[in-house]
Amino acid sequence: MIALGLFEGPAWLLAKFYDFTHNYILAISLIALVVMLITAPLQLKATKGMLEMQRLQPELRKLQQEHRGDRQKLNEEMMKLYQEHKVNPLASCFPLLLQFPVFIIMFRVLHGLTREVTCGTADLSPNAIELCANAPAGTKVFYPDFIDSGTELYQSLAGKTEMLAWGLDLAKRPFEVIGESFGKGLVYALLVIALGALYFVQQRMVAARASVSPTMSPAQQKIMQYLPVVFAVFLVFYLTGLVIYYMAQAIFRIGLQYYITKRFYAGEHSLGRQAQAAGERAREMSKTDGGGGGLFAQAKRDLAAAKEPQGKPAAKGAAAPAPGTSKRVTPPKNKPTASGRVTRPPSTGKATKPTPPTRPAPKKKS
Repeated sequence: MIALGLFEGPAWLLAKFYDFTHNYILAISLIALVVMLITAPLQLKATKGMLEMQRLQPELRKLQQEHRGDRQKLNEEMMKLYQEHKVNPLASCFPLLLQFPVFIIMFRVLHGLTREVTCGTADLSPNAIELCANAPAGTKVFYPDFIDSGTELYQSLAGKTEMLAWGLDLAKRPFEVIGESFGKGLVYALLVIALGALYFVQQRMVAARASVSPTMSPAQQKIMQYLPVVFAVFLVFYLTGLVIYYMAQAIFRIGLQYYITKRFYAGEHSLGRQAQAAGERAREMSKTDGGGGGLFAQAKRDLAAAKEPQGKPAAKGAAAPAPGTSKRVTPPKNKPTASGRVTRPPSTGKATKPTPPTRPAPKKKS
């Protein structure tokens, strides 16, 4: 029952917007606007929290340097710092997590409104049989769910086979229309391409702010920039009504991103500029202390030290060679020197037995 309530509320609101507009696309767009108005304060709070987190990066770097190797103490000091400055490190994650349930709700509502029944089957309810009164057997017609039968939205869909608005059937999937007719499907394909372009523009605005106040690596920025475009491509397999919803939402989000840029990044003393300066100081501190004082940085240094080649142990009592000197102490054998003399190997110190002189052979007597 609770799950049904999650879908009946948005469906009721969609029915009210249809009563006002008498257009499916406009009604769905107004739903997207309501969702944006609800989530916009959360997005603004998340952006502010993210910038405040970056402004604390120099102090966090100091804590990592002081408590290097002591993870428990480091976490305690970091939590004290967050509480002192009233910063929630998880605030920026909530708007992203909210997108998934909204997607599920809109997916279920649109599928419920375009629920189909096959006329002529034996398991039809009395209301479905009434909808199939003038339809031949085997025909699939809409039997809307989640809304009351007395609403204009229900009456506009019940017993119909299309959800038409501005020449688009919102109950069809773009890839289905493309498969049926390339000419008709071209419009649906352009709709998905337009959605991808809107996502690209939106992420370009976010990337431009990241260059002013960077919080991610360039590789992460590229992934975040193109990931929504990939999501738009996957929408070709979903109802066109869902594509319309995300297209309207993308337009509203572009306006929100413009407002965020003006509010947090305009002016030399803005929060975004302060976060940029703090990020630069944190990077300089990271360079001076050898890559940071965190546990991961320490583990990285230890691993690099372990991979360094170790020399062979010197003989007992032998002095270690001076740095920069070669291990070879004898000149090469029989190699002429600068003076032109030929060098010979040094004596080994062992006594050599002298060879006896040779005696002449005795003469034969004649």
